[in-house]
Amino acid sequence: MSNHLENQVRTCDTTGLPVCLNAQKFIRLHGVCAVVFLLIGAVAAILLALTRWPAVHLLNAEWYYRVLTLHGLNMLIFWILFIEVAILYFAATTLLNSRLFSKGVAWAAFLMMIVGAIMVDTVVFQGKADVLMTSYTPLKADPMFYLGIILVAVGTLTGVFNFFATVYIAKRDKTYEGSVPLVVFGAIAAAVIAVVTLLHGAVVMIPTWFWSMGWAEAPDPGWYRLVWWGLGHQSQQVNVCAMVSVWYLLATLTTGAKPLNQAVCRTAFVLYILFINLASAHHLLVDPGVGASWKIWNTSYAMYLAVLASMIHGFTVPASVEVAQRARGYVRGLFSWLTNAPWKNPGFSAFFLSLIIFGFIGGITGVTLGTQQINILAHNTLRIPGHFHATVVGGTTLAFMGLIYYVVPLIFQKEFYARSVATIQPYIFAAGITLMSIGMSFAGSAGVPRRHWDVEFAGANLAAGFDSGTHLWLGIMGMGGVLAFVGLLTFILLTVAAVFFGKSNKGRAMTPWATPKSLVTEGDAEAAHDERSPGTMVLVIVLLAAFVVYYFANWLALTDVWHVR
Repeated sequence: MSNHLENQVRTCDTTGLPVCLNAQKFIRLHGVCAVVFLLIGAVAAILLALTRWPAVHLLNAEWYYRVLTLHGLNMLIFWILFIEVAILYFAATTLLNSRLFSKGVAWAAFLMMIVGAIMVDTVVFQGKADVLMTSYTPLKADPMFYLGIILVAVGTLTGVFNFFATVYIAKRDKTYEGSVPLVVFGAIAAAVIAVVTLLHGAVVMIPTWFWSMGWAEAPDPGWYRLVWWGLGHQSQQVNVCAMVSVWYLLATLTTGAKPLNQAVCRTAFVLYILFINLASAHHLLVDPGVGASWKIWNTSYAMYLAVLASMIHGFTVPASVEVAQRARGYVRGLFSWLTNAPWKNPGFSAFFLSLIIFGFIGGITGVTLGTQQINILAHNTLRIPGHFHATVVGGTTLAFMGLIYYVVPLIFQKEFYARSVATIQPYIFAAGITLMSIGMSFAGSAGVPRRHWDVEFAGANLAAGFDSGTHLWLGIMGMGGVLAFVGLLTFILLTVAAVFFGKSNKGRAMTPWATPKSLVTEGDAEAAHDERSPGTMVLVIVLLAAFVVYYFANWLALTDVWHVR
């Protein structure tokens, strides 16, 4: 390694991995901005929860839709994209022992992203873009709204280019041996899907911006919806790939787990690339401009192959943890490996709770709601937000929180304050988002609409509203929202305090969150080489049983709509 390159790299005192200083700078910048947008989205979230909760009903109609627009863009787009670009830079440099391709390109990407996001939020706060995140035509926002989104998309695409170029020079310079690590492979899969996603955004937003400027006719609403969901829903597929990669990384950092079968795990990521993008079809199942054959293909065979990928990861990730724990001597019964896991480590608890919530709530509801007949019954109800809050928030956001508990001490080289509070934070957030998601789902099953400001329809000419049972579920949703906000605000305060005021750990290893204890005595080779995972198999069987019950309960509900003899 040349002296010039040595001056650009430091060795992590905890992991022994190389850290490219240029990449570290942009990981820090993107990470700080991500948390800021997370805070904006969180404040909007609690306002929305207290409005959809009829007992409180906080905001008026105008501010409800304004805040809903703000919440969707900051939580689903800005927070996620900024942290994911940081993940890409980390994966391509530290895990591949490579330098960042271009500092200039990284600056260009970051500046476009931050300027675009600020433009969008400013226009929304000014009341010039009350069009929700979907911004369906013929609704029209201020031109700066569309231009800001375009800048964020182009900036992110530029950051993804920098990632691919870094992977290329790592391969060219042979900075690693063999195939890229699984976490990097997952990041590459996420980046490939991101390119397709962001190109959809450019295709749909540029003509819409021209229209808002008065330079072109309004885009066809059917065309707009079709292409926009190639941006909107596929963004979640980028999240899924990034989240699963983070699962593998945190499993290793917290328990020393290793993937059981690299080929199978990599094949699952490839299935995501090939098929998961098609899942956006379920947003278009009532659109007359899309043919029945296309709808059936996308909501059946194509979706099943994407679900297969998630099922593979849903087994291999916890199984790798089980094998690692059994190697430490936790071999008694089916679940001693799990009960003795490092649950006081927020990196582990956040990752494993993310896995459970994503699988048991997000996964089961997602597959069911992606079925054409059930989707038509449920799509414009509160069941859809109940589903994607389990995936994007309970799954992706919670996993990213777990990652940040390691990013701050390893990349920012700062220690967290109030470590006992950090230990319980993932549980508070997970409990809140679970209650909120369940409340939304059951209220939606009773017919509560997806986006309407007032579920009581006050002032309607015909009597409307819902029974006391539905209000109970809406109350659970509201209380869950408050609890999730407390957990999220706690995380943000802990992170900000650590980043800006935390004690430096430069020159020494980070203070461990929890060291996995071992029961294995020296020379216990049998336990150390036991690769069975019976406990994980039982968990998977429970997941499949829960899915079968939920799936067929929904088909039973269809009989209330379609009379079956």
